[in-house]
Amino acid sequence: MATEESPQVTRRATRSYSASNTAIESTNLPESYKPTINDLGFRQQPLRLEDLLSSFPGRRSQILELLRLLGPLNSPMFPILVYGGPSTGKTSVTLQVFRHLNRPFIYSSCITCYSPRILFESILNQLLFHRKDSGHSYSSVKRCERPSDFVNYLREALENVLTNLKGNSGKVSSKMSGRPDGTMVYLVFDNLERIRDWDKSSTILPFLFNLNDILKMPEVGLIFISNTSPDTYYLNIGYVEPIPLYFPDYTEDDLRHIFMANQTNSRLYASFLDVVLRPFCRVTRQVDELAAAFSSLFKKYSEPLSDKEVAPNEEMKRRLFSHIRPHIASALNETFQVRSQPLLKAETNEETKKTNSSRMLGIREDFDKIDFHMSTSAKYLLISAFLASRNPATLDASLFDSTGVSDSRKRKRNCAYWKNFKYSPRACYNLTLEYMGI
Repeated sequence: MATEESPQVTRRATRSYSASNTAIESTNLPESYKPTINDLGFRQQPLRLEDLLSSFPGRRSQILELLRLLGPLNSPMFPILVYGGPSTGKTSVTLQVFRHLNRPFIYSSCITCYSPRILFESILNQLLFHRKDSGHSYSSVKRCERPSDFVNYLREALENVLTNLKGNSGKVSSKMSGRPDGTMVYLVFDNLERIRDWDKSSTILPFLFNLNDILKMPEVGLIFISNTSPDTYYLNIGYVEPIPLYFPDYTEDDLRHIFMANQTNSRLYASFLDVVLRPFCRVTRQVDELAAAFSSLFKKYSEPLSDKEVAPNEEMKRRLFSHIRPHIASALNETFQVRSQPLLKAETNEETKKTNSSRMLGIREDFDKIDFHMSTSAKYLLISAFLASRNPATLDASLFDSTGVSDSRKRKRNCAYWKNFKYSPRACYNLTLEYMGI
């Protein structure tokens, strides 16, 4: 499991400065850090091909095909559409292939970049080595909402990056300097299916698929990653269709290799997988869902053991199976459904009356004794209100204000409004909790 997830964590932590919303990923980069041309790569030792193939069980053919489609160094390429079900290794494999090749690329996820403006500005921020922080009022280097403006800014930024790459080529070994190889830049668009939910999806999708023809720059490669098949993106316009690369669901043997990776007691965990893997594979083959289920089940499975490093024999396996068997059915039901608390009917016993009277007197009760139901949407609303109360005003403006933070007069009006307002956002959040009796 560790080999399946670690590439994503490492990659996104390295490039977290480029995220459109700066609170998405945690990073240890100092506040004064300034991105450079080296940040277009991993800034890590490139992976050997053998290590890359061994890190992703069941993905050997996809890795070799992706390497073939990318071609030799500095070779032009057709757009690529990497598609498959959720949690099939599409993003991890793609990013680690670039680590193996040590080539410069730009990564943008359409989950964190949830609008055309944020997507465009995220790409420009990375190409122009701009980091959104408090020193820049969390603003982007360029204000860009229209595709036509994005093309102009993108072409200018790409030309500067390519000039930088060509000027540094051959000076110092890339392995010693940490500089990426080659004079091509690859744009990676992840979670492409999310664009279909945008207001301007009918224009943004054709624009992205046509970006290669619009730029007319052979030094730029496009890679799209999607959870849906190419048929869902059929558009009745003329553009070069990307080359599809399919990632099928993991087989049971593949999942066994993934979960057996980096286990301290491989024999104990292998006996655990013999019990739980097959019934769970009938329900789902997504690694993230299985990992969440197996984490708690394995603790239950090893509860009777005083020594967690012991190698179980057949008698011990039967005893452990008898111990975990009652928990498997409930885990199957609980893990793969969205649970919601049922509405609690009003009770007329003395305990309920005592609880209500205590609340009227202002006495705080434990959360377990609250006798009303809060819907899921209300819980999300409270969480959103709390998070909004913690965000700086400049960050909110850069993400949600249609005019951004470029208008200083509007910022002053907003600040004056909040100064005259009786309650701050945090106070409103506390009042909401008090009103709901929490």
